[in-house]
Amino acid sequence: MIVAVLNQKGGVGKTTLAVNIAATLAREGKRVLVIDADPQGSALDWAAARQGEPLVSVIGLPRPTIHKEVRQIGAAYDHIIIDGPPRVTDLARSAIMAADLVLIPVQPSPYDVWAAAEVVKLVDEARSFKDLLKSVFVINRKITGTAIGRDVGEALAAYSVPVLTSTVGQRVVFAETAAQGLAAFEVDADGPAAAEVGALVAEMQEIVA
Repeated sequence: MIVAVLNQKGGVGKTTLAVNIAATLAREGKRVLVIDADPQGSALDWAAARQGEPLVSVIGLPRPTIHKEVRQIGAAYDHIIIDGPPRVTDLARSAIMAADLVLIPVQPSPYDVWAAAEVVKLVDEARSFKDLLKSVFVINRKITGTAIGRDVGEALAAYSVPVLTSTVGQRVVFAETAAQGLAAFEVDADGPAAAEVGALVAEMQEIVA
């Protein structure tokens, strides 16, 4: 499974999702590679901050040839997670063309819903060349109990892209663990953050299966 985590809007928690998804797959005993396609290198920074043995492999590949190189680079891995760039560029197009599934994280904000249009357009263009490509929205950094958290799913229904049932909340543990190069489940295996990412991963695997 090759998943590209993409949204042109900054601050949607793209890297946090990418590394926690990768770590959760590794927790299941899978060999996982994270390709950091963001020139800012946040996933690489996450990997460098880790003290112990790495859960996943992380490489930087911020160039628009990912779709040409991904099979060779990822040959030894069961899953590849691409942490995409923050803007709609040739690099983003390459990440989409490399993927089986494009995961579009959206915060519960009208600005995020509007900004998603650009990524959706890119995915639609890519389907001309790759008709089996799948794409989904995931609501990230959701604040429980707020009206906007509920309404964002309805707003996203205007797009042709389905919205995952799983959502990921706004949780301090994601920021705390990121600074140490850890995944949320490593500090609280039974906590809500680990459960949410686990549910997200399970739903993604069903879609790609």
